[in-house]
Amino acid sequence: MKVSKQFVELDKKCHDRISFDCGEEELNDFIKTKAAKHATAGINKTFVLAGADLLSSGRYPIAAYFTIAASSIESDSLPVDQARRLPHYPIPVFLIAQLAVHSECKGQGLGKATLVVALKTLHKISLEMPAYAVVIDCLNDDAKSFYEKFDFELLETVNGRTRLFLPMMTVSTLF
Repeated sequence: MKVSKQFVELDKKCHDRISFDCGEEELNDFIKTKAAKHATAGINKTFVLAGADLLSSGRYPIAAYFTIAASSIESDSLPVDQARRLPHYPIPVFLIAQLAVHSECKGQGLGKATLVVALKTLHKISLEMPAYAVVIDCLNDDAKSFYEKFDFELLETVNGRTRLFLPMMTVSTLF
């Protein structure tokens, strides 16, 4: 699939959510049934990298997407050396709630590119609305390994899911 040059906000009128398949049912279901509803409700925002060519549906396929939201964590969930410098009430963070690449586009570096765009987007937001870190919940061990390559650290494991974080101070050095 040839892809467009930039990520844009999901628009269900021009992006074909139904044809998206990354091989993970939970991520497929999110983009197909929840992303647009959550954006309308003000819960989160989803950005997509569309394919360059229209499908027979008259919409563009989605090559990759990420969803971001505001969230918070308890300071005692952080490593001790970081937690001791923070207040003892919920700490604001940004959540990368979803990140996925269409199966047809895997192996082309789109996962890394999508993560970079998500982090850059959150960095820009942090200039106006600070947060302590970026948090991501890993769907499986492959996702965990992927994010660890980019210096995400273990935050906690809840209900069998690993939650990783990357301090915004680290993100800021990237941009």
